[in-house]
Amino acid sequence: MGESADSVRRRGPTVESAAGEDVRAAERRIFRDTCVAVAVAVAVSAFVAPWRVTAGLLLGGALAVFNHHWLRASVASVFGDAPPGRKPRLGAARFALRYLVIAAVVFAAVRLGLASLVATLAGMCLVVAALLAEGVRQLYTAIVRREES
Repeated sequence: MGESADSVRRRGPTVESAAGEDVRAAERRIFRDTCVAVAVAVAVSAFVAPWRVTAGLLLGGALAVFNHHWLRASVASVFGDAPPGRKPRLGAARFALRYLVIAAVVFAAVRLGLASLVATLAGMCLVVAALLAEGVRQLYTAIVRREES
């Protein structure tokens, strides 16, 4: 009798918590896939391209990972601290600071001749490969779930 009462009290995840877990899982996969894309691009480039291209891909990939992490953390802190019913404060200076940091690092690396500008920009775009992989993963999951029902 106690088991039936416990089973009634136990509830599965709500729609909101399930959606929140899915979003966090997707963010983790995008972060991981970005790191994998950077590693693959740098590994291939090490064998077929000049060292400045490889350094640019590595720098751009590191900046993309840094940018993704910083953006996620700043948005979470802004919206997580906002009381219900009030507009969240978004420190424009903090939000724009990450662009200034990225621009300064890219400028310094190119100016010092340590990395190719095109390769650095390509490395920063590797996050698009991760987003594409996540989109394909979500599409496949949607199709499989539809066929199961």
